[in-house]
Amino acid sequence: MTIEEMVTKYSPMLYRICVVMLGNEADAQDAVQDTICKYLERTEKFRDLEHEKAWLIKVAQNRCIDMRRFHLRHPQIELSEITASYEDPEYSDVLAQLIALPMPVKAAVYLYYIEGYKTKEVAKILGVSVNAVKKRLCRGRKLLRLRLEEE
Repeated sequence: MTIEEMVTKYSPMLYRICVVMLGNEADAQDAVQDTICKYLERTEKFRDLEHEKAWLIKVAQNRCIDMRRFHLRHPQIELSEITASYEDPEYSDVLAQLIALPMPVKAAVYLYYIEGYKTKEVAKILGVSVNAVKKRLCRGRKLLRLRLEEE
């Protein structure tokens, strides 16, 4: 069976299983994709089609369990929940734009402006030079200014 045939035949079933287990369509799509990647990496042959189907189902279930375990250990808060906690709409817009910044810039801006660390302390926390922190802060201010002016 070619990969195209396998995907056509089994992906709808795998997707349904993953949606039920995860309760989230995006995560279910990721789980199915990861399952197909595992299928491609597999070097052993299957005994028959039933063995192949059972293997795919088991891999998808295990991936869903791993994803649920990860989400339990690393809870995430929806952006709408964060911004809803701010009564002033201006602050919620700024927070939304801060969350949208690239990670290195976001970390420096957050630590400096929100947590109140000095540039030297931010550099030590992030493991970069003081000049790198200053540059990231400059980029962050510029990006925030541009994004907030667009709105």
